[in-house]
Amino acid sequence: MNLPEVIKNLIKAQNAHNPEDYAACFAETAVVHDEGKTHRGKVEIRQWNQHSNQEYQTSLKPQDYDQTKRGDLLTAEVSGDFPGSPAILKFHLTLDNNLISSLKITG
Repeated sequence: MNLPEVIKNLIKAQNAHNPEDYAACFAETAVVHDEGKTHRGKVEIRQWNQHSNQEYQTSLKPQDYDQTKRGDLLTAEVSGDFPGSPAILKFHLTLDNNLISSLKITG
């Protein structure tokens, strides 16, 4: 599977439970939508990831990656301390200048 470098870095940071490296994958004005909440900017994204790591200890295992005109789509097996683990989730991404500007996580 041919993943962009920033997506490789995102997965590596998540699997290491490193919120600083995770947030570094995003543009300053990036937006993340997950579990009905919106997180704007690197500071909020780092805080969201840190909280998520503490609560769920999730790790990502990429299953598929598609680049389309509407954006990129990473399908990953997500495992951790949550009901229904592992789960297959979709990461809808917009990349700009080798950084993530938008991420929406869906089931």
